[in-house]
Amino acid sequence: MLGGSCTYIALSASYFTPTSIVGIVGEDFDAEDRRFLTSKNVDLDGLEQVPGKTFFWSGVYSADMNDRTTLRTDLNVFADFQPKLPRAYRSFPYLFLGNIQPALQRGVQGQMNGVRFVGGDTMNFWISHTRDELIQTIRNWDFLLINDSEARMLAGEQNLRRAAQKILDLGPNTLIIKRGEHGAMLFRRDTLFMVPGYLLEDVFDPTGAGDCFAGGFVGYLAERGFDLRNGSFDVRELHRAVIYGSVMGSFCCEQFGVDRFRTLTRQEIDSRFEEFRRFTEF
Repeated sequence: MLGGSCTYIALSASYFTPTSIVGIVGEDFDAEDRRFLTSKNVDLDGLEQVPGKTFFWSGVYSADMNDRTTLRTDLNVFADFQPKLPRAYRSFPYLFLGNIQPALQRGVQGQMNGVRFVGGDTMNFWISHTRDELIQTIRNWDFLLINDSEARMLAGEQNLRRAAQKILDLGPNTLIIKRGEHGAMLFRRDTLFMVPGYLLEDVFDPTGAGDCFAGGFVGYLAERGFDLRNGSFDVRELHRAVIYGSVMGSFCCEQFGVDRFRTLTRQEIDSRFEEFRRFTEF
């Protein structure tokens, strides 16, 4: 079924702002999936289709859904992917770099000439195998979004607060640490913000929840015209973006794959945001 970081991020962000993607698929990519993305106001001019098969992943989750074991990963056409941005994309002000090789992430950012807010994701594989390249890449990011085990690995610290300070020293001025069902934390030198996870009665499939968090986070900030570089931003907008990220991640888990996004409305999203507000105010 339809999946992939780019898909989840774009679908999540599309509820807040027009979204454009850069990616690659094979000739087996379903035309119905293309129509579905387009129907959600996701621009596909940057989606390259080439002969061969699309990237494929499968895995199995533990009983509590917190751990997963990869059963199969087929890079297919993704193995030789060299992202090329359409000319119209290059002046966009917001850029989120999905979890790919740090050199490719840096190459995409290098094609942008008007970006005002840029950040991305990474994973333990790149941290352990391409550390120097990764550090060079995130040095020019405004924000980094990773999970707690990746933060500890990148910083070489078990204590998350000390780990966060070390990561901020690497370049990004904002760090978001995802903690799955336990919520998320936002670190900056001038603020620390923590939010719990949204408690669902049933979790059907957590695949893509972290990417949906990313899409909600950057999508909301794009909707608000947020700009870290103008020197007069409201840090509470970053806090609200973390809540919207958590909201989008929670919706993702309610059905398999991307199915929840076939019926999800902005009204439902804003309603759950208000639930978060009620649950956490004191």
